[in-house]
Amino acid sequence: MTEPVASTPSLISTLATACPFDCPDACSLEVRVEDGRVVKIDGSHANPYTAGYICAKVRRFPEAVYGPDRVLHPLRRVGNKGEGRFERISWDQALGEIAERMAAVRTAGGGEAILPLCYGGSNGLLTHDAVDARLFRRLGASRLAPTVCAAPTRRVATALYGRMAGVAPQDFRYSRLIVVWGTNPSASGIHLVPPIRDARAAGAKLVVIDPRRTPLAKQADLHLAVRPGTDLAVALALHRHLFHTGAADLEFLRSATDGWEELERRAEGWTFERAAEVSGVPAADLEAFAAWYAEISPAVIRVGWGSERNRNGGSATAAVMALPAVAGKFGVRGGGYLQNNSGIWNHQIDGAGTIAEPEPATRLINMNKIGEVLLEAEPPVELLFIYNCNPAMTLPNQEKVLRGFAREDLFTVVFDPFLTDSALWADIVLPATTFLEHQELTRSYGAMLLQDAPAVSDRVGEARPNYEVFGELLERLELARADDAVAPEALRAKLLGASDATWRALDREAVAFPPFGSTPIQMVDELPRTPDRKIHLFPADLDAEAPGGLYGFLDNRSNLGFPLTLLSPATGKTISSSLGQLVKEPAAVDLHPDDAEARGLESGAAVRVWNDLGEVHCLLRVTTEVRPGVASLAKGFWARHTANGRTANALAPDTLTDLGGGACFNDARVEVAAR
Repeated sequence: MTEPVASTPSLISTLATACPFDCPDACSLEVRVEDGRVVKIDGSHANPYTAGYICAKVRRFPEAVYGPDRVLHPLRRVGNKGEGRFERISWDQALGEIAERMAAVRTAGGGEAILPLCYGGSNGLLTHDAVDARLFRRLGASRLAPTVCAAPTRRVATALYGRMAGVAPQDFRYSRLIVVWGTNPSASGIHLVPPIRDARAAGAKLVVIDPRRTPLAKQADLHLAVRPGTDLAVALALHRHLFHTGAADLEFLRSATDGWEELERRAEGWTFERAAEVSGVPAADLEAFAAWYAEISPAVIRVGWGSERNRNGGSATAAVMALPAVAGKFGVRGGGYLQNNSGIWNHQIDGAGTIAEPEPATRLINMNKIGEVLLEAEPPVELLFIYNCNPAMTLPNQEKVLRGFAREDLFTVVFDPFLTDSALWADIVLPATTFLEHQELTRSYGAMLLQDAPAVSDRVGEARPNYEVFGELLERLELARADDAVAPEALRAKLLGASDATWRALDREAVAFPPFGSTPIQMVDELPRTPDRKIHLFPADLDAEAPGGLYGFLDNRSNLGFPLTLLSPATGKTISSSLGQLVKEPAAVDLHPDDAEARGLESGAAVRVWNDLGEVHCLLRVTTEVRPGVASLAKGFWARHTANGRTANALAPDTLTDLGGGACFNDARVEVAAR
């Protein structure tokens, strides 16, 4: 009788890392690994803000890591562009061909004929704007302006406050008035919801400003369902009320700010009645909001990104962010604003050290104009290197972008863990590691902390991390230098070399906090980071940049024959287009019952959403969760989720915001009909 062979026991471990996805929370993670393979992701308590729980999106990430869309090997195109037909090749073949093409293009047309197309939405500090930027700078490539999101808010925050640290999200529990303006924490940044819930239990009032009835809007004491693009009118009406009623803190304005007199002058014409007519919100509701904001302290505004995504989005953001200064809401815990806290690390992190190459004076290309650039730019872009993003599904004017990708004379490389819709247009596809498979360093832009994020699993297939691939391309192109940092430990040392305290904290706890701690009080622990340490409420450079001047209302309500405003908000299932491959249900556009009835449409109908730029074939959902006049088709879908392979971005114009050159997704005007 043959003795049974004992099975080899599995090697099981629980390892710590951190989430680098495009979310303000930066969850610390515990990852269960069996024989080098991730089987479960959960939260840890290393980040005290995320406190051991994580979103459903990241819990499902192993399904993507080991799913059918994972790129396992380098691939070369064998079919037509866009077909997604490839043959397997070796890394040596792939990198050899890419380096040869780069050298040839640079020699024939100059480095500006090469364009990196990237965005760091799922990457940390070691795999974005590090070795990759070094390569493209030394090639003399065209530079990319990363403007698809947060460009207006970043421009405004820098000019007004020098990117001063905001109210810590966990300190919202101390606020007595919370204003959630143009963001939906229930879908993105879920850890803000418990502090808001705690504050409300203690008697705080909640105001939500959003065209949609988000989960927090349904719970709010006051929901202002503004027409998209009219946030500026509402904010200026509040300013006028503060100045007219004596609620403006003139002592603070005179001592800590400048430009407030011009802000007061430009707000003068915005009565509640005028703002109501523009925004579609009853004047009585605007007046109630203004009275609460004048009277209640501590008061905090969560400044989101929804209000920036139209042609007056920069001025709207500036007017909203100026409110705490005018009303005197700083100086107490839970008072002020929260926008983006990534800038607080500028003195602790030396990004230039990892790049080790000054930025060249080559042409700067706004990524919102990629379609136009690929089709019309002179000199033409001849080599496109896409990484850390999925532009086919995330950039505006999708049809124009895809026409650019279809150019037969354009050599395109896509370096990604997954076979995205962008990868289908590639000549060469390179398999990238996910954050679970390489060492990373990540910072939050909500909670204030920096985290080590070590690799916790084996690499899948032949995947390689960004720093290895870009480092090898530097070698093959003979652009590498002996002192270049390429390995993650060396990159980390370059980033943090001057910050001994940060080093010690990371080595001890894998988490570091800024010098003022994780919960600063604005204007007490943190002052403006402007050169003169003052708040600038009317920066001259912003006034010169904005068409019509800063705080000038650019009317984007004209429908041009298309009566519905299209929104493309985030959902609880994707992070931009990341994890879109896990969404199984088809895309649906939301319409208010009044708008559906006027068009003879019912829920579940197959519809066509269109304008002069393109069309999307999807399903219809009739709901009171959007205001009349608004259609909502979520971002994050892939081509597979619609009947014609197009998403909301096919309907979004590639026009730019008044400040910062940002995207105007919310300027999309559409019609909906049965198909």
